[in-house]
Amino acid sequence: MSAPRLTRTAPAPLVGQVHLGPGAFFRAFNAVYTEDAMAAEGGDWGIVAVSLRSDTARDQMTPQAGAYTSVTLGTARATRVIGAVTQVLVAPEDPEAVLCAMTDPGVRVVSLTITEKGYCIDATTGGLNAAHPDIVHDLANPDTPHSAIGFLVAALGRRRASRTAPFTVLSCDNLPSNGGLTRAVVLDFARALDPELATWIDAQVPFPATMVDRITPATTDDDVADLAETAGYFDPACVVHEAFRQWVIEDDFVDGRPAWEAAGAQLVNSVEAHELMKLRCLNGTHSTLAYLGYLAGYETISDTVACPDFARLCEIMWRDEIIPTVPPPEGEDLTVYCTRLMQRYRDPAIRHRTWQIAMDGSQKLPQRLLGTIADTLATGRVSHGLCLAVAGWMRYVGGVDEAGQPIDVRDPMAEQLKAAATVGDLLALKEIFPPDLARHGGFREAVAEAYAALERDGTRATVRAFVQARG
Repeated sequence: MSAPRLTRTAPAPLVGQVHLGPGAFFRAFNAVYTEDAMAAEGGDWGIVAVSLRSDTARDQMTPQAGAYTSVTLGTARATRVIGAVTQVLVAPEDPEAVLCAMTDPGVRVVSLTITEKGYCIDATTGGLNAAHPDIVHDLANPDTPHSAIGFLVAALGRRRASRTAPFTVLSCDNLPSNGGLTRAVVLDFARALDPELATWIDAQVPFPATMVDRITPATTDDDVADLAETAGYFDPACVVHEAFRQWVIEDDFVDGRPAWEAAGAQLVNSVEAHELMKLRCLNGTHSTLAYLGYLAGYETISDTVACPDFARLCEIMWRDEIIPTVPPPEGEDLTVYCTRLMQRYRDPAIRHRTWQIAMDGSQKLPQRLLGTIADTLATGRVSHGLCLAVAGWMRYVGGVDEAGQPIDVRDPMAEQLKAAATVGDLLALKEIFPPDLARHGGFREAVAEAYAALERDGTRATVRAFVQARG
């Protein structure tokens, strides 16, 4: 007999937030913090979640009235039902319903987890990519937007027209200065659409930056089956995650917010140092392990660092290449922080797939690896470990692994990347590599040497040689 479907038992909270991007990370992180904040301090902060593309989250969660299960993995394994989400909308099916939700006066925060590509950034300018197909559409059809940026501007425009207070725009993606970046692309769009609206947004709408951290592997059919067996109900919307979580938020909100600090969030004046720490120490080594680990035949991060050479590669990179470029955030010891990262990576219960982390590398490389490399070059040194990671990415996006098998490269630039025949061709892609960095002789030489070693000796031998030379 099959397990019954999860059903909501507690009353749904009144809505105070809209969230764009109801994927696994949002359900494992933002919604859990909000659930805990409402439990601690109360408040009407229920969430309308909006998918900008897929109907999967809606189809999974609507039969459960928005409820789903959060599963903490590892030695602290636990399950709990989260009820902060009250409704899931699919934007392409009914953009007007999304705009109505965003213009509801009770909605005071609109948050986003839409990944790097969802911001429609022009990599060469850091502003809005006006040629992006979704942006072209949204400027011509502002009442039926496709992009998150189009929805934000359309909803803010309606609130201004109705003299309704604006909402706070809260980016929760792994991007440096994510609040400032979101503000920049929103204002670029608004100026192209209505300069007066842009002036109003500039003066009235806060865009606080955040730093988010919780490892959230993709939920598998086995995870759903395990939950059905242990909890006695079927929940296709369940999410799995590590016990650790960290949320640092700039405390700049126009009309209130959930009491996230009661749930353990850190409310600060600036998140810059924390986000740099996380992007370089965690995300930088995560991407390194993803590309090199995948090429070496490892399925997960824990599998990869179970090999002493790959674990030592991370430790050398932290010690010699990454920590020297990161100003310590208030209250953080970077060496201790990195030691804890390795403990998280080693947890075999957190089956974070190298292939999953490797997605969208063209969007991630500049923030996770190239900035650290450039800062090190400015001191007269070369980051050979990070250059090895870049070479690993180049091998990966070539689309064929070391056994001659095809790699399913998921990247918005996948076709361009596969068409690039040489290291030089890839370095010439200005959307990824800043020209000054791409021309730097020490960087080019280090990447070319690492790429040649990966081709000649294979990934495991190349990593072992690196560790032996610098251990």
